[in-house]
Amino acid sequence: MNKFLAEILGQPKSLEETLNFYCGTEGENKLKRIKEILDKNKFDQIIFTGMGSSYFTSYAAACLFNSLGIRSYVVNTSELLYYHTLLINKKVLVVCISQSGESFEVVKFLEELSPDVFCIGVSNEDKSFLTQNAKESLLSKAGKEEMTSTKTYTTITLVIAILGWYLAGEWGKEKIALIKKLISNIEEFLLGHKNMINDGFNFFGDVEFVQFIGRGPLYASARQGELMFKEAAKIPAAGTMGGEFRHGPMEMVKPGFKSVLFAADGATYNQSIKMAADIAGFGGKVMVITNKNPQLSDQNIMVITLNHPDEYLFSIQSIVPVQLMVNYLALAKGLEAGNFVHGGKITLTE
Repeated sequence: MNKFLAEILGQPKSLEETLNFYCGTEGENKLKRIKEILDKNKFDQIIFTGMGSSYFTSYAAACLFNSLGIRSYVVNTSELLYYHTLLINKKVLVVCISQSGESFEVVKFLEELSPDVFCIGVSNEDKSFLTQNAKESLLSKAGKEEMTSTKTYTTITLVIAILGWYLAGEWGKEKIALIKKLISNIEEFLLGHKNMINDGFNFFGDVEFVQFIGRGPLYASARQGELMFKEAAKIPAAGTMGGEFRHGPMEMVKPGFKSVLFAADGATYNQSIKMAADIAGFGGKVMVITNKNPQLSDQNIMVITLNHPDEYLFSIQSIVPVQLMVNYLALAKGLEAGNFVHGGKITLTE
């Protein structure tokens, strides 16, 4: 088994250990301190920031927090450094996300951040620059990861969900049960992943470019899918918001076009399913990753149904089929799946 696949298969354990940490005394105390800080300072808003996978997690986080009534925004860290500095003041809580805690832009941002600004760091590394320099920190428990981000992405996304629910007063047995269901769902899916991969290969055939499409928290899945295809399988890809796809990109669709569309039960489910039908109608192929049973019957449509009911937690589960596709596509091309050629696990330069 290659390292990349091993890290994919290790996600149920990493998610379970992350959940257990925040159900324990140390994790609960961290969440409690952050809530006390928010209650005391009465921040006007939260800004989530990160790079790469951590930026995508930030987008999903802002979707969740806003849905919970906690005003939040997301800004890419490199853009925040140079173009949006006026957004940062002592009435803004900054949540900086970095899996390694050592990304160049994150380090530079913290070095330039005024001491009047309260920053929470979210990372997988407890001795990183981020966790050592943020005023408070939250940790995922993914363990060591060497290849393209899989388990660090899913566990940090889970940490942010737990934080949001805790701050909104919704953290408790019901949410814990939903997370346990997420973990068991992923574990069960991974047991039968070879059948899904075979079906996917037969459906797509040769892959030279893939378009990913998602709305709300599933836009994070679309961007993460794009990144993994580029980084781990060296295949060109694009991740686009569902609403934006009709504003021009739909013109690409024709026979030979291949796409992955994420559609969760929620505010934009019907729009997403209609888009899948339209792509198929124009001759393109679309793999629909969903938690419902859409009434779609077309040779250009393949449906992968994952049964987690929560839209945000589904965004975590939904990336797993894409991770598996990336692994096997890389192997089919004779590549070491998830390995870096022109960079490294941690980006240390602009």
